[in-house]
Amino acid sequence: MDHASEKPTWQVSTKLRVRSRTLRRNLTEAERIIWYAVRAHRLNGASFRRQTPIGPFIVDFVCHDARVIIEIDGGQHFESENEKRDARRDRFLATKGYRVLRFNNHDVMTNRQGVVEAIGAALAASPSLTDAAQAASPPLTLPPKRGGGRGGARGGAPP
Repeated sequence: MDHASEKPTWQVSTKLRVRSRTLRRNLTEAERIIWYAVRAHRLNGASFRRQTPIGPFIVDFVCHDARVIIEIDGGQHFESENEKRDARRDRFLATKGYRVLRFNNHDVMTNRQGVVEAIGAALAASPSLTDAAQAASPPLTLPPKRGGGRGGARGGAPP
């Protein structure tokens, strides 16, 4: 199945929608740093959403075009039971065609540039993002060259 051409079609419960809105209003400092780096197409032209429901889960950041999810994990994610839960979650997301990138808060706070570069590399490796970006923006073409006349490149009279 080609997941790259699919648009997400799941139904979101009211409870999940309310929870995701609350999470959007209360980003952690590490999430705020990453959001600033990826929002508004700042990273490789990719469009990210934050605190987005996917199936029964809310993911920290997702680029649907590249099928990339970014998770920023606090210390609780490294407890045995939570690691198992995260593994189940990652398997579910993989069945939907997503690649999950996990970073811990400490890495984001101490190595922001390295984390952003890793995200950029994952986006660059996504052929679906390249296809989507090309479809969204037509190729750049320069206007035809015009001869002489007033208002040329320097705005003065012709020589």
